[in-house]
Amino acid sequence: MDTLTRFLYEFLNQFFSGFTIALSGIFKGIQTTFNVGSYAKILSDYRSDLNGPEWIGVFISIVLLVLLTGLIIFGIFLIIRKYLRFRKTLVEQESMLDEIAELNNKVATMAKEKEDILAMKVSQLGLKPGESATEEGETNPEGDAVDQTTDIRFSKLHDIDIAFKDYKIQNYNNSFTLPELVELFRNFSASKLKLFYTTEMIRLFISALASTKLVILQGISGTGKTSLAYAWGKFLKHDSCVASVQPSWRDRSELFGYFNEFTKKFNETDILKTLYEAGYTDDIYTVILDEMNISRVEYYFAEMLSILEMPNKDEWLIEVVPSTWSSDPIRLTNGKLHVPANTWYIGTINNDDSTFMVTDKVYDRAMPLDINDKGKEFVPIDTEGQDINYSYLDKLFTDAIESNTISEATLKKIDEMDDYVIKHFRIAFGNRIVAHMKKFVPVYVACGGDEVSGVDYFVARKILRKFEQLNVSYIRDEIDGFVEFLNKTFGDGKMKECIEYVQRLKKMA
Repeated sequence: MDTLTRFLYEFLNQFFSGFTIALSGIFKGIQTTFNVGSYAKILSDYRSDLNGPEWIGVFISIVLLVLLTGLIIFGIFLIIRKYLRFRKTLVEQESMLDEIAELNNKVATMAKEKEDILAMKVSQLGLKPGESATEEGETNPEGDAVDQTTDIRFSKLHDIDIAFKDYKIQNYNNSFTLPELVELFRNFSASKLKLFYTTEMIRLFISALASTKLVILQGISGTGKTSLAYAWGKFLKHDSCVASVQPSWRDRSELFGYFNEFTKKFNETDILKTLYEAGYTDDIYTVILDEMNISRVEYYFAEMLSILEMPNKDEWLIEVVPSTWSSDPIRLTNGKLHVPANTWYIGTINNDDSTFMVTDKVYDRAMPLDINDKGKEFVPIDTEGQDINYSYLDKLFTDAIESNTISEATLKKIDEMDDYVIKHFRIAFGNRIVAHMKKFVPVYVACGGDEVSGVDYFVARKILRKFEQLNVSYIRDEIDGFVEFLNKTFGDGKMKECIEYVQRLKKMA
């Protein structure tokens, strides 16, 4: 036992003595560096041997040492301050997340209280949950009598069925071109709504609609992100359905509603109502997801992201309810609703501490547009809203894509850029992004834009945006080379948006 004790003592002593020597060495090093007495003694020893010019060298040496010491201390101070700020930010984010969780709990509590109140109202009417309140003699949209014991759980959709019972799809005989559409919308917004946008902004917006069903408008507050989507709905004579995203949104029920098991009613949202009505017509509808990243987009919009990616629009189906009732709306088939192709989804986002980062999964399936400048006022041509058939607009897009395909020379340059970005930044873009580009750029050209300018904007928003995931200081030295490559490959100053974007990243490093 004594042998083991001695072994452990010597073994552990060897380990801890190393730390002691290291710490002692650091302390002695600092003590030696800042030992003013030693410096004074050395100066005293050489005082009698130094002449005039040599004293100047001594003075300069002392000043340089003082400056070097000051720089070291200042550098340590900056590092500590940066760490404390970073730590403060983390603490504030954690505190905000706690507040959001608390708000979510309050929302859940209020929802439960609301259901309790509804239950009390049902009881006061003398009904039991699930019992019919349908009056005798009421008919369904087909004109058949409804059984008194049959409950209508989709009241809003039922009303739409009645309103559109005898509806026939209207042909508005549209004849405008894409450049004319750009000017019609721009002049309408200015003359009727006093919202001023540049021709370039409207051209980008129309091109984004052609490339994907999900458009993201991003930028600083007050530049007209929501107003642009709102104006588009007014222009089409179908007010946009505005859904203000809440921090509590966690699943698809926030978009489509949910079935209340107690009241046996389906809580229908305005979005569900809009999608259902759009299915009856050949008009164009718009859903605005205002401040869409105030909650995680993947939580509530994941199913729609997947559905809108399907190439066969007949497969765009969402399950609203798992089972069917005889009184269910006409356009619900086996509890499923067909998502109409004549509806676009426009999200607005603000990038600040109160929002979540939009992930690649969302950005890759959407077309982001930056709105950071207010449009300048101009004297518009008084223009009324337009009745536009979705089929006509879709044909304009299709014809533009076929007639203005990206040239082989430009595609070759894009491939060269892809190789360069992979080699120097370890980032690549997939077939989905290329497919979007082959729709966006031709329509942009058909609207009056230039092919390289369209490629420039698309690449900056859809591809170079991925640089934000990288360590900016790591890629800083590569940016000048990339700018030189862009100027050499596409033409000096042609890729303006891309160059401005990467140079802005360089300044942030």
